[in-house]
Amino acid sequence: MAEKAFKLEIVTPKRVVFSGEVTSFSAPGVVGGFQVLKNHAPLLSSIEVGEVKLVDVAGTESHFATSGGVVEVHDNKVMMLAETAERSDEIDVVRAQAARDRARKLLAEKKSDVDFDRARIALFRALNRLKVANQL
Repeated sequence: MAEKAFKLEIVTPKRVVFSGEVTSFSAPGVVGGFQVLKNHAPLLSSIEVGEVKLVDVAGTESHFATSGGVVEVHDNKVMMLAETAERSDEIDVVRAQAARDRARKLLAEKKSDVDFDRARIALFRALNRLKVANQL
């Protein structure tokens, strides 16, 4: 598998979430999801709220919930600078459920002082985290 491997780094403002060799990387691009394999053409893409998947050199698949960012692919190296990224087993399901419930309540109330765009984004992020944590 090492002959098909390339370097991947997933970085947030708080920490390095992943750094290592992988054979596959998939991300939710703003114009559609995409996958990167070894020798991929250079690419710069914005990513949106969604699921990031990778397969390491041992063949282990990992899933991450992300809330957006940028991915650069160049010379068999992928750098993902994410607003947030959480591995599926790190997601606080109770917190995500509470965020989902708060956002749904705000959207249902239809009060004039509610920022509906912000509430919709919060709902989408919470649902994504629950999906990646296999709780939906």
